[in-house]
Amino acid sequence: MTALLVAVGGAVGACLRYLVDRHVQGRHGSSFPWGTLLVNAVGSLILGVFAGMALSGPSIPVLHSLFGVGLCGALTTYSTFGYDTVRLFLDGARLRAAANVAATICAGLTCGALGVLGATALWGS
Repeated sequence: MTALLVAVGGAVGACLRYLVDRHVQGRHGSSFPWGTLLVNAVGSLILGVFAGMALSGPSIPVLHSLFGVGLCGALTTYSTFGYDTVRLFLDGARLRAAANVAATICAGLTCGALGVLGATALWGS
C-alpha cells in the first residue's frame, strides 16, 4: 500500500513539475531556470510542513508517503537543477550559474525552515 501511495504522489508531482516549469519558463523567456527554482522551493516548503507535522503534531503515515515522499520527491528535482547549472556554465553564463546555485540552496533551506516553523506553530503544543 505504501509503495502505491508513493507512486500516485510521484505521478502527480512529476506532472506538476513539468506543467509549472513550462508555464513559468514560457512567461519569462529567459535562460535562467525559474521554473526549476520555483518547484524546488515549493516542494521544500511542502516537505517542511510535513516534517513539522511529524515533529510536533499528528503523525499520519499515509499523508507522509503520498505527499512527503511521492509528491515532493517528484516535484523537486536535483538532477534538473544540476543540469541547468552546468548548461548555464557551459553557455558562458557563469554568473547566472552561480546565482542558480545560491538561489536554489537559499530558497530550499528557507522554504523548508518556514514549513517546519509554520507546522510547529500550527500543531505544536
